[in-house]
Amino acid sequence: MMKNILLLTICLVALSAPNILAQENETIFKSSGIHRSGGYAAISNKFTKINGSYANMPGIYGGWFINQRFMLGIGAAATTNYIPVPAESEVFPGRKMTYQYGQIGLMTEYVVASTKWVHFNFNLLTGTGFTLQYDRHDMDDWDFEWDDHDDQDPKFFFLMEPGVQVEFNLLKWMRFSPGVSYRQAFGAKGNDLTDSDLSNITYNVTFKFGKF
Repeated sequence: MMKNILLLTICLVALSAPNILAQENETIFKSSGIHRSGGYAAISNKFTKINGSYANMPGIYGGWFINQRFMLGIGAAATTNYIPVPAESEVFPGRKMTYQYGQIGLMTEYVVASTKWVHFNFNLLTGTGFTLQYDRHDMDDWDFEWDDHDDQDPKFFFLMEPGVQVEFNLLKWMRFSPGVSYRQAFGAKGNDLTDSDLSNITYNVTFKFGKF
């Protein structure tokens, strides 16, 4: 009798073993994994102020777009227009000195309801900013000579720029994303510019191209 019961128990355990082994551990946080992968590149133009003067700043960014929600990549931008240096701060007094500002770093975006024709995304640039001075000569007249000795060593600092965009799906591979952000500098020094001189609200118009 005992042998029959023992044999029956062994058989039941053997039959249920595959199901036991196939089960996964229960967890508090669940991960669905990567079920869709894409990527895109963006061209953007920013409008802001640096040291109280208007600054035009074209830029590019892009990266890996995961599950139609999260983009991980890099971004960079730099000023193109004349940003006057006060006379008392000029490294070469009496010349047409201008500030040059640039930034580069890790770019992330979180897109809400990406498949809807209009939706929002939240982004963050974390990286490095820099400033320098150079003699602009007659650049405004498109007749100038560049002198390598007129520019100065760039001064670097830490930078964070969180922002939000309203995004319009124009085509399956193209989006229009106007937005606003706030640029915050940390530890800026040199060229007589402080964190407050370089930190400001920024408006942008952006076009994105890729697989969304």
